[in-house]
Amino acid sequence: MIQGLIAGTLLAKPEIREGKNGSSFTLAKLRTVAGDGESLIVNAIAFSPQASDSLLALEEGDAVAVAGALTPKVWLDKQGNARPALDMIVSRVLVADLSEVIHGARN
Repeated sequence: MIQGLIAGTLLAKPEIREGKNGSSFTLAKLRTVAGDGESLIVNAIAFSPQASDSLLALEEGDAVAVAGALTPKVWLDKQGNARPALDMIVSRVLVADLSEVIHGARN
Protein backbone atom coordinates (compact mmCIF):
# COMPACT_ATOMS: atom_id res chain seq x y z
CA MET A 1 0.00 0.00 0.00
CA ILE A 2 0.92 3.61 -0.44
CA GLN A 3 1.28 5.87 2.61
CA GLY A 4 -0.35 9.22 2.04
CA LEU A 5 -1.58 12.48 3.49
CA ILE A 6 -4.89 13.73 2.11
CA ALA A 7 -6.53 17.08 2.83
CA GLY A 8 -10.16 17.66 1.95
CA THR A 9 -13.66 18.28 3.26
CA LEU A 10 -16.08 15.81 4.78
CA LEU A 11 -19.01 14.92 2.53
CA ALA A 12 -21.12 13.75 5.50
CA LYS A 13 -20.87 13.28 9.25
CA PRO A 14 -18.55 10.30 9.95
CA GLU A 15 -20.32 7.19 11.22
CA ILE A 16 -19.33 4.54 13.73
CA ARG A 17 -20.04 0.93 12.78
CA GLU A 18 -19.58 -2.41 14.44
CA GLY A 19 -17.79 -5.34 12.82
CA LYS A 20 -18.88 -8.97 12.97
CA ASN A 21 -16.46 -9.62 15.81
CA GLY A 22 -17.91 -6.77 17.89
CA SER A 23 -15.09 -4.31 17.26
CA SER A 24 -16.00 -0.80 16.18
CA PHE A 25 -14.63 1.33 13.36
CA THR A 26 -15.43 4.70 11.83
CA LEU A 27 -16.30 5.46 8.20
CA ALA A 28 -15.91 8.84 6.52
CA LYS A 29 -16.00 10.23 2.98
CA LEU A 30 -13.85 13.16 1.95
CA ARG A 31 -13.77 15.22 -1.19
CA THR A 32 -10.36 16.44 -2.28
CA VAL A 33 -9.01 17.93 -5.48
CA ALA A 34 -6.61 15.99 -7.69
CA GLY A 35 -3.70 17.60 -9.53
CA ASP A 36 -5.80 18.12 -12.64
CA GLY A 37 -8.44 20.07 -10.69
CA GLU A 38 -10.99 17.23 -10.70
CA SER A 39 -12.74 16.25 -7.48
CA LEU A 40 -11.62 12.97 -5.98
CA ILE A 41 -13.52 10.94 -3.37
CA VAL A 42 -11.60 9.36 -0.50
CA ASN A 43 -13.35 6.52 1.37
CA ALA A 44 -11.77 6.52 4.81
CA ILE A 45 -11.95 3.89 7.54
CA ALA A 46 -10.42 4.27 10.99
CA PHE A 47 -9.87 1.40 13.40
CA SER A 48 -7.79 3.09 16.10
CA PRO A 49 -9.74 4.77 18.90
CA GLN A 50 -7.76 8.02 18.52
CA ALA A 51 -8.41 8.35 14.78
CA SER A 52 -12.06 7.30 15.20
CA ASP A 53 -12.69 9.81 18.00
CA SER A 54 -11.08 12.60 15.97
CA LEU A 55 -13.24 11.84 12.92
CA LEU A 56 -16.44 11.52 14.98
CA ALA A 57 -15.85 14.99 16.45
CA LEU A 58 -16.16 16.51 12.94
CA GLU A 59 -19.22 17.55 10.95
CA GLU A 60 -20.18 17.53 7.28
CA GLY A 61 -18.22 20.21 5.42
CA ASP A 62 -15.36 20.39 7.93
CA ALA A 63 -11.85 20.62 6.54
CA VAL A 64 -9.62 17.75 7.62
CA ALA A 65 -6.34 16.07 6.73
CA VAL A 66 -5.93 12.33 7.18
CA ALA A 67 -2.83 10.18 6.99
CA GLY A 68 -2.65 6.46 6.37
CA ALA A 69 -2.45 3.62 3.87
CA LEU A 70 -3.96 4.41 0.46
CA THR A 71 -5.38 2.06 -2.15
CA PRO A 72 -6.29 3.53 -5.56
CA LYS A 73 -9.68 2.46 -6.92
CA VAL A 74 -11.86 3.05 -9.97
CA TRP A 75 -15.67 3.25 -10.00
CA LEU A 76 -18.21 3.73 -12.79
CA ASP A 77 -20.61 6.66 -12.74
CA LYS A 78 -24.20 6.42 -14.04
CA GLN A 79 -23.01 7.11 -17.58
CA GLY A 80 -20.46 4.29 -17.38
CA ASN A 81 -17.44 6.62 -17.17
CA ALA A 82 -14.52 5.38 -15.07
CA ARG A 83 -13.79 7.69 -12.12
CA PRO A 84 -10.82 7.51 -9.76
CA ALA A 85 -11.23 7.13 -6.00
CA LEU A 86 -9.03 6.32 -3.04
CA ASP A 87 -9.60 4.02 -0.08
CA MET A 88 -7.65 4.95 3.04
CA ILE A 89 -7.04 3.17 6.31
CA VAL A 90 -6.66 6.21 8.54
CA SER A 91 -3.92 6.07 11.13
CA ARG A 92 -3.94 9.78 12.00
CA VAL A 93 -6.38 12.69 11.75
CA LEU A 94 -4.98 16.19 11.59
CA VAL A 95 -7.32 19.10 12.34
CA ALA A 96 -6.71 22.61 13.55
CA ASP A 97 -7.73 22.87 17.19
CA LEU A 98 -9.20 26.35 17.44
CA SER A 99 -10.56 25.87 20.97
CA GLU A 100 -7.55 27.63 22.54
CA VAL A 101 -7.78 30.49 20.07
CA ILE A 102 -11.51 30.90 20.69
CA HIS A 103 -11.12 30.49 24.45
CA GLY A 104 -8.22 32.96 24.51
CA ALA A 105 -10.27 35.53 22.58
CA ARG A 106 -13.00 35.40 25.24
CA ASN A 107 -10.64 36.27 28.10
